[in-house]
Amino acid sequence: MQGRVDAADYKTYLFPLRFFKRISDVHNVEPAAAPHEFGGDEVTARFPENHRFPVPEGCHWRHVRKASVNVGHASQTALRGIEQANPHTLHGIFRAAQWTNRDRLPDKHLRDLIEHFSALPRGHRAAEAAFAAWLESSSQLRRSLPALLPPQITR
Repeated sequence: MQGRVDAADYKTYLFPLRFFKRISDVHNVEPAAAPHEFGGDEVTARFPENHRFPVPEGCHWRHVRKASVNVGHASQTALRGIEQANPHTLHGIFRAAQWTNRDRLPDKHLRDLIEHFSALPRGHRAAEAAFAAWLESSSQLRRSLPALLPPQITR
């Protein structure tokens, strides 16, 4: 790693990606628990209103993970879709990062970050514990991700 890594550069991309992954993971888990609340009615349980954060079609983590080109555009489209589906709770929350700026974050680096986060456990408690432990040590953060970030961020 060359030079120091500015924490602001990390959080501009990492926190939104981690939150996006968390929203998608929770979105996956909620339908499994909801039928109990609706007397076994799985159709009702899947209504967007029954999710803490509705995720529109094509805006899930798995869709962005499948992108091999224009990954920044796929990420931006998904994140904006989630913001629009949740205007009272998530309006503008993902807008700080320049997802489509390939000079700042080339597709390969963004794909590597997405794969890094994809390896985190899916369960609520396991994911929270893993993320908290990961953030706890800045030295661990600096060892884990610098190779995945573009050179501009590591200067």
